[in-house]
Amino acid sequence: MEAAHKKAKTDKPIIGITIGDINGVGPEVVIKALADPRILNYITPVVFGSTKVLSFYRKMLKMEDFNYSQLKSMNQLNPHKVNVVNCWQEMVEIKVGQVTNEAGNCAYLALREAVDHLKEDKIDAVVTAPINKKNILREDFKFVGHTDFISEELGAKDNLMLMVTDSLRIGVATAHIPISEVSQQLTTDVVEKKLDIMIKTLKKDFGIDKPRVALLGLNPHAGEGGLLGKEEVDVLNPVIARYKEKGHLVFGPFPADGFFGTLMYQKYDGVLAMYHDQGLIPFKLLGFENGVNYTAGITKVRTSPDHGTAYD
Repeated sequence: MEAAHKKAKTDKPIIGITIGDINGVGPEVVIKALADPRILNYITPVVFGSTKVLSFYRKMLKMEDFNYSQLKSMNQLNPHKVNVVNCWQEMVEIKVGQVTNEAGNCAYLALREAVDHLKEDKIDAVVTAPINKKNILREDFKFVGHTDFISEELGAKDNLMLMVTDSLRIGVATAHIPISEVSQQLTTDVVEKKLDIMIKTLKKDFGIDKPRVALLGLNPHAGEGGLLGKEEVDVLNPVIARYKEKGHLVFGPFPADGFFGTLMYQKYDGVLAMYHDQGLIPFKLLGFENGVNYTAGITKVRTSPDHGTAYD
């Protein structure tokens, strides 16, 4: 890539898109998302991956009319086409639906290149196609997923995985950890850090001046006043009280089942769930077809689909 660290001149945002695991659904999603030429009216897409991989899937999907331009330098960026950066040159065997070390290495190379471009302001934002958290692990990638890697690269002290649709925004206080560790990791400090990020991103990124945020209880019936668990009494109630004193519209803790069953989520701008599945199960039930995973708390815009590699 050229030495210049400024993005190419264009009146549209330049969106980097990583190809993800080449044996998963990522390449197919990328092709189908960019197949409608009208998208070029809004963005200039730069796919980080391989023209050979795209060619393989274009043929497999019988979408031969999907065209792209190979990009060797950002100076050659074509705002009227899908641009592709080849992140590796060697031939790689594609084994659709299978977990391979080669696919993990390719996913890493694409992600590495895209994040470098993001850090150098050569692209305005990045969208990451799904990776496999096992086969991407390596000496220089010891993370449980995209989010923590990108956050560290951008120098963010903390982040919040925020699942977003037009009518629902759910963040998780604890994300990719075993369920057996949730209770011990759910401290007032953790909840407050995630709550701070949520409130800030709702204001700054979503334009909500006075966001209403709901906290879900960890235990059944939100602990039933301490009868079914102490986390609500010891951790969540004090946090909510402190934030109300500061003038924030923070409410709860709510029993998670009733909160979604009675459509209470519609009254709030953001919802903070206590662990991964508590937030993502209702989110995927309510918004799987158009949901977006948005990384809050970092200095750049990063999104991804709300699903995994879907090898099946």
